[in-house]
Amino acid sequence: MTNQAPAAFDLGAMPTGAPMQTVDERLVRAPGEVMFRLASRVEQWPEHLAHYRYVRFRERKADGGGVVEMSAHRPFHLGSAGVAVVNWPTWWLSLMSVDHSRPSIRFRHIGGITKGMEVEWEFHRRPEGTHVRIVHAWDGPRWPGIGALAATLMIGPVFVHGIASRTLAGLAKVAEREGGS
Repeated sequence: MTNQAPAAFDLGAMPTGAPMQTVDERLVRAPGEVMFRLASRVEQWPEHLAHYRYVRFRERKADGGGVVEMSAHRPFHLGSAGVAVVNWPTWWLSLMSVDHSRPSIRFRHIGGITKGMEVEWEFHRRPEGTHVRIVHAWDGPRWPGIGALAATLMIGPVFVHGIASRTLAGLAKVAEREGGS
Protein backbone atom coordinates (compact mmCIF):
# COMPACT_ATOMS: atom_id res chain seq x y z
CA MET A 1 0.00 0.00 0.00
CA THR A 2 1.35 3.45 -0.92
CA ASN A 3 0.99 6.71 0.97
CA GLN A 4 -0.10 8.93 -1.89
CA ALA A 5 -1.44 12.39 -1.20
CA PRO A 6 -5.16 12.84 -1.89
CA ALA A 7 -6.33 14.24 -5.21
CA ALA A 8 -6.17 18.00 -5.70
CA PHE A 9 -9.07 20.33 -5.08
CA ASP A 10 -10.98 21.42 -8.17
CA LEU A 11 -11.69 25.08 -7.41
CA GLY A 12 -12.84 25.87 -10.94
CA ALA A 13 -12.59 29.20 -12.69
CA MET A 14 -12.53 32.50 -10.88
CA PRO A 15 -16.00 33.94 -10.34
CA THR A 16 -17.05 37.11 -12.12
CA GLY A 17 -19.12 40.00 -10.86
CA ALA A 18 -17.99 40.03 -7.22
CA PRO A 19 -18.41 43.47 -5.62
CA MET A 20 -14.82 43.46 -4.37
CA GLN A 21 -12.01 42.74 -6.80
CA THR A 22 -8.38 43.60 -6.27
CA VAL A 23 -5.66 43.06 -8.83
CA ASP A 24 -1.96 43.13 -8.04
CA GLU A 25 0.43 42.56 -10.90
CA ARG A 26 3.98 43.16 -11.94
CA LEU A 27 6.67 42.12 -14.35
CA VAL A 28 9.19 39.91 -12.57
CA ARG A 29 12.56 39.83 -14.27
CA ALA A 30 13.03 36.10 -13.73
CA PRO A 31 11.89 32.91 -15.48
CA GLY A 32 8.34 31.83 -14.83
CA GLU A 33 9.50 28.53 -13.35
CA VAL A 34 11.39 30.35 -10.60
CA MET A 35 8.51 32.65 -9.71
CA PHE A 36 5.93 29.86 -9.88
CA ARG A 37 8.06 27.65 -7.61
CA LEU A 38 8.42 30.41 -5.03
CA ALA A 39 4.72 31.30 -5.13
CA SER A 40 3.46 27.72 -4.95
CA ARG A 41 5.65 26.77 -1.98
CA VAL A 42 3.57 28.83 0.42
CA GLU A 43 4.97 27.15 3.52
CA GLN A 44 8.29 28.87 2.70
CA TRP A 45 6.80 32.35 2.40
CA PRO A 46 7.69 33.37 5.98
CA GLU A 47 11.37 32.68 5.15
CA HIS A 48 11.19 35.27 2.35
CA LEU A 49 8.51 37.68 3.55
CA ALA A 50 8.83 39.59 6.83
CA HIS A 51 5.09 40.39 6.94
CA TYR A 52 4.11 36.70 7.06
CA ARG A 53 3.73 35.36 10.59
CA TYR A 54 3.26 31.71 9.56
CA VAL A 55 1.93 29.37 6.89
CA ARG A 56 0.89 25.83 7.86
CA PHE A 57 -0.59 23.01 5.87
CA ARG A 58 -3.40 21.21 7.65
CA GLU A 59 -3.75 18.78 4.76
CA ARG A 60 -1.61 18.16 1.65
CA LYS A 61 -2.90 17.32 -1.80
CA ALA A 62 -1.09 15.64 -4.68
CA ASP A 63 -0.65 18.89 -6.66
CA GLY A 64 1.22 20.66 -3.84
CA GLY A 65 -1.88 22.43 -2.59
CA GLY A 66 -4.22 21.42 0.20
CA VAL A 67 -5.78 23.08 3.20
CA VAL A 68 -3.48 25.90 4.27
CA GLU A 69 -3.62 28.23 7.26
CA MET A 70 -1.95 31.60 6.77
CA SER A 71 -1.27 34.62 8.92
CA ALA A 72 0.35 37.91 7.98
CA HIS A 73 0.74 41.40 9.39
CA ARG A 74 -0.69 44.40 7.61
CA PRO A 75 1.66 47.20 8.64
CA PHE A 76 0.36 50.72 9.07
CA HIS A 77 2.91 53.51 8.80
CA LEU A 78 3.24 56.93 10.37
CA GLY A 79 4.33 59.89 8.30
CA SER A 80 6.92 60.00 5.57
CA ALA A 81 9.49 58.04 7.59
CA GLY A 82 7.70 54.81 6.67
CA VAL A 83 8.13 53.33 10.14
CA ALA A 84 5.49 50.73 10.95
CA VAL A 85 3.46 51.92 13.91
CA VAL A 86 1.01 49.05 14.03
CA ASN A 87 1.37 45.57 12.57
CA TRP A 88 -2.25 44.46 12.36
CA PRO A 89 -2.38 40.62 12.48
CA THR A 90 -4.58 38.83 9.96
CA TRP A 91 -5.49 35.15 9.66
CA TRP A 92 -7.26 33.00 7.09
CA LEU A 93 -7.75 29.37 6.11
CA SER A 94 -7.83 28.36 2.44
CA LEU A 95 -8.27 25.51 0.06
CA MET A 96 -5.33 25.68 -2.35
CA SER A 97 -4.89 24.08 -5.76
CA VAL A 98 -1.82 24.24 -7.98
CA ASP A 99 -2.05 23.86 -11.75
CA HIS A 100 1.48 23.10 -12.98
CA SER A 101 0.48 22.97 -16.66
CA ARG A 102 -1.11 26.41 -16.91
CA PRO A 103 0.62 27.51 -14.50
CA SER A 104 -1.66 29.02 -11.85
CA ILE A 105 -2.45 28.81 -8.17
CA ARG A 106 -6.02 29.05 -6.83
CA PHE A 107 -7.20 29.67 -3.30
CA ARG A 108 -10.67 29.68 -1.76
CA HIS A 109 -10.83 31.16 1.74
CA ILE A 110 -12.85 28.87 4.01
CA GLY A 111 -12.08 30.47 7.36
CA GLY A 112 -11.42 33.92 8.77
CA ILE A 113 -13.07 37.24 8.04
CA THR A 114 -12.43 36.73 4.30
CA LYS A 115 -14.35 33.44 4.15
CA GLY A 116 -15.64 32.96 0.61
CA MET A 117 -12.89 35.00 -1.07
CA GLU A 118 -11.53 33.54 -4.32
CA VAL A 119 -7.90 34.13 -5.32
CA GLU A 120 -5.90 33.30 -8.43
CA TRP A 121 -2.22 33.73 -9.20
CA GLU A 122 -1.42 33.65 -12.94
CA PHE A 123 2.03 33.50 -14.54
CA HIS A 124 2.60 34.64 -18.13
CA ARG A 125 5.93 34.49 -19.97
CA ARG A 126 7.23 37.72 -21.42
CA PRO A 127 10.51 38.42 -23.24
CA GLU A 128 11.66 40.40 -20.17
CA GLY A 129 10.62 37.76 -17.62
CA THR A 130 7.25 36.79 -16.13
CA HIS A 131 4.09 38.82 -15.75
CA VAL A 132 2.44 37.77 -12.47
CA ARG A 133 -1.17 38.71 -11.80
CA ILE A 134 -3.01 38.11 -8.52
CA VAL A 135 -6.78 38.56 -8.49
CA HIS A 136 -8.93 38.52 -5.36
CA ALA A 137 -12.73 38.39 -5.80
CA TRP A 138 -15.22 38.47 -2.95
CA ASP A 139 -18.81 39.31 -2.08
CA GLY A 140 -17.68 40.54 1.34
CA PRO A 141 -18.35 39.35 4.86
CA ARG A 142 -21.87 38.28 5.75
CA TRP A 143 -22.66 41.46 7.63
CA PRO A 144 -26.24 42.50 6.87
CA GLY A 145 -26.37 45.73 4.90
CA ILE A 146 -22.65 46.58 5.11
CA GLY A 147 -20.69 43.46 4.10
CA ALA A 148 -20.06 44.40 0.46
CA LEU A 149 -19.40 48.01 1.43
CA ALA A 150 -16.83 46.98 4.05
CA ALA A 151 -15.17 44.71 1.49
CA THR A 152 -14.96 47.30 -1.28
CA LEU A 153 -14.02 50.32 0.85
CA MET A 154 -11.78 48.85 3.55
CA ILE A 155 -10.98 45.15 3.55
CA GLY A 156 -10.07 44.86 -0.15
CA PRO A 157 -8.06 48.02 -0.76
CA VAL A 158 -6.48 48.30 2.69
CA PHE A 159 -5.92 44.74 3.88
CA VAL A 160 -6.08 42.43 0.84
CA HIS A 161 -4.15 44.74 -1.49
CA GLY A 162 -1.85 45.79 1.36
CA ILE A 163 -0.77 42.20 1.97
CA ALA A 164 -0.90 40.90 -1.64
CA SER A 165 1.20 43.75 -3.02
CA ARG A 166 3.88 43.13 -0.39
CA THR A 167 3.78 39.39 -1.03
CA LEU A 168 4.20 39.83 -4.77
CA ALA A 169 6.99 42.41 -4.38
CA GLY A 170 8.85 40.25 -1.87
CA LEU A 171 8.63 37.06 -3.91
CA ALA A 172 9.61 38.98 -7.05
CA LYS A 173 12.73 40.23 -5.30
CA VAL A 174 13.70 36.67 -4.34
CA ALA A 175 12.95 35.36 -7.85
CA GLU A 176 15.02 38.10 -9.48
CA ARG A 177 17.92 37.36 -7.13
CA GLU A 178 17.71 33.59 -7.75
CA GLY A 179 17.08 33.53 -11.48
CA GLY A 180 17.03 37.06 -12.78
CA SER A 181 17.16 37.63 -16.47
